[in-house]
Amino acid sequence: MKKVAAKMMILLLLAFFASGSITHAAGPASNNISAVVKEIDGAKSEILVQAYSLSSKDIANALVDAHKRGVRTQIVLDKSAISLGTSIADYTHNMGIPTYIDSEHDIAENKIIVVDKETVITDSFNFARAAGEKGAQNLLILRSHELAQMYIDDWNKHRKHSAAYAGKQ
Repeated sequence: MKKVAAKMMILLLLAFFASGSITHAAGPASNNISAVVKEIDGAKSEILVQAYSLSSKDIANALVDAHKRGVRTQIVLDKSAISLGTSIADYTHNMGIPTYIDSEHDIAENKIIVVDKETVITDSFNFARAAGEKGAQNLLILRSHELAQMYIDDWNKHRKHSAAYAGKQ
């Protein structure tokens, strides 16, 4: 795991100093949610989400809108997302977005969205309502095909050991 994280950090730095770019870094928390929604709204082909928490209605609505536009959208959430009562897993599942639960790890503390195999949204920012209202969170939006591919590979690894969410039973 440490090797993967180190490799991602090295690639992040290489992407930034080579051909990649950072389009958003930190800022007021409410601006972070707007920045994430803007990226999702601009998606053309694919959105992959890997998150510990997804309770921001603005982000969830943007994901549903993208899905309705024909953008292939899939979500992998931590197992706590379905028991916290703040998850929008039921909403995304009921709207037809394939939603999965990563129960292999004690805590799947991921905060990643990959858009169109080119844009990576990540950092300490939680995709949660409280992060936009009360939090002091950091957010990075990076554009690098190479970096996005590393995150896609990691997303696929987690997706393989995650179970499809079937909604509240």
